[in-house]
Amino acid sequence: MPFHMTPTFRDALATAVSGPAARPLAGMWVCSGSALVAEICAGSGLDWLLVDMEHSPNGLESVLAQLQAVAAYPVTPVVRVPVGDVVTIKQVLDLGAQNLLVPMVSSAQEAQAVVEAVRYPPRGRRGVGGSLARSARWSRVDGYAEDADTHVSLVVQVETAQGVASASAIAAVDGVDAVFVGPSDLAASMGHLGRQDHPDVVAAVHRTFDAVRAAGKPVGVNAFAPALARAYVDAGAAFVAVGADVTLLARGSEELARRLAPATDDPERAGS
Repeated sequence: MPFHMTPTFRDALATAVSGPAARPLAGMWVCSGSALVAEICAGSGLDWLLVDMEHSPNGLESVLAQLQAVAAYPVTPVVRVPVGDVVTIKQVLDLGAQNLLVPMVSSAQEAQAVVEAVRYPPRGRRGVGGSLARSARWSRVDGYAEDADTHVSLVVQVETAQGVASASAIAAVDGVDAVFVGPSDLAASMGHLGRQDHPDVVAAVHRTFDAVRAAGKPVGVNAFAPALARAYVDAGAAFVAVGADVTLLARGSEELARRLAPATDDPERAGS
């Protein structure tokens, strides 16, 4: 029986930026490496989840488990690979990831190399092995090799001052479906480490928005602070990452401790 693939993040973004129900897509990071946590997040009502391999304890097996766990829910999973390496990208695609985010893309040449990594020859450099892999559901997706581009969406991450300067050229590369701005690394590259809300950083994010949208591509941003997220949505962000599983757990457990447990510096506790 032929297997029908789910819509890609590119498809979801097309709905987000046009039509009567147009609205920005809200998502969150899944950094715990846990399939159970990923499934909990998948049922939250958010539009998309970002499974991270760059700064999180995720390998191929744990990413596979998380993709399987969230597959039953109406949420679009995006996997951020640790680097734009052709072998890593091949492996992540083969395990069934349909939507990739590649970090640290700072030039059109780097964007083109990533595009080639997700495409089969003669248009690209992706190794051919779909019949053995979950990507083509073990040959249950008719014509997967010929139509692979339709089953995969690619988002590149602009997070350096050089990337901001090259944003227009990056967005114009055929095969780049969207651009995601990373203010944390961008702030560091601009000399404002830890200051995502610095006026110069915010201005650079807005310049990137303008350049990407002028190229006709959707643009998104990482923005955990609610006020900043709303401001970026007002500026044209089509998708926003507004939180992370580990951050919610850390802050939530700290709030429980503040409300229900005595402080460690409480004199009565210290003397007990």
